Amino acid sequence: MKYIDGFRNPAAASRLRERITDLAGTLKRSGRTATIMEVCGTHTMAIARFGIRDILPDNVDLISGPGCPVCVTEPGYIDAAITLAKKDAMIVTFGDMINVPGSDMTLAQCRAQGASIEVAYSPSSAVALAQQHPDREVVFLAIGFETTIAPVTTLVGTAAGKGIRNLSLLTAFKLVPPALKVLMADPTLEIDAFLCPAHVSAIIGSDAYIPYTGPKGVPCVIAGFEPLDILLGIEGILKQLINEKAEVENQYNRVVRPEGNIKAKKLMEKYLQPVDARWRGLGLVTNSGLEIRREYETFDARKKHNIKIRKGKEPAGCLCGDVIKGKLKPTACPLFAAGCTPDHAVGPCMISSEGSCAAYYKYSR
Repeated sequence: MKYIDGFRNPAAASRLRERITDLAGTLKRSGRTATIMEVCGTHTMAIARFGIRDILPDNVDLISGPGCPVCVTEPGYIDAAITLAKKDAMIVTFGDMINVPGSDMTLAQCRAQGASIEVAYSPSSAVALAQQHPDREVVFLAIGFETTIAPVTTLVGTAAGKGIRNLSLLTAFKLVPPALKVLMADPTLEIDAFLCPAHVSAIIGSDAYIPYTGPKGVPCVIAGFEPLDILLGIEGILKQLINEKAEVENQYNRVVRPEGNIKAKKLMEKYLQPVDARWRGLGLVTNSGLEIRREYETFDARKKHNIKIRKGKEPAGCLCGDVIKGKLKPTACPLFAAGCTPDHAVGPCMISSEGSCAAYYKYSR
């Protein structure tokens, strides 16, 4: 509790706000603004929860990026899972995927029609279910960023070691750094800096952002999730912008190391290989995904069950893709808080607990 209180100290927050206001004033006098994209769903929720946008100067704008793994997963992935379920496979998924719409229905609706779809709290549940039902094909829906890729991938090693042959993974893993490159190259976006994700950075390390800095890059500041963490990150970004620098700054060094988590990275390298991947909002991004290596392809659901993942059809009227890309804020979507609410969500940005629309609905209306 003492640790948390230290990063939620009102007096310290007030002093930081004053420093940020002074720095923003310096920018404003030179006619400049600061558009900062947070690339983490947990940051988006924390920023909304603690009202950080509301206390920033008018020339400092925080926009949400592709920081929610559920949100960036295209509907065609859900379609593929539903196809497998209808072929009598047992689908195992984390709960945040159950209500995400595919082209025509959700996994929850498919389950209501009699399909076998199990909600798990741990990847190990898929192993247990495969052992309990040796006559059924069990498919685990493996999505996520670098934070969760390593523990999910251990399913392959566990299944191989136990001789389990009826378990496979339908992968939609995403890597954050390649997405930053696409965002920076988009002429319709004006991103001055990235508030880099804390959990992802703990795995990939702060050095992973070096290619996105320098003369042709932008400031990349890694921050934690507490109010003072985020305010310190914003202060660091503004200082770099004023001094016309674009460097990696690790404000979360109590967790993040330059090299990252070597063990986790080796584990991913052992079982997975880079592949081009489709992102909702961003389209096809080069080398931004990971798929199971050929030597372990018996655990790759796509190859094992000869199924393709296509783009799929987006929900009518949903602008989640533009929200993910930072082109507009959730409140600019005509469906926001009208046809789309957490109880009756249209798109994944409102469904996921890390979605931008869910954050704005809960804290910023």
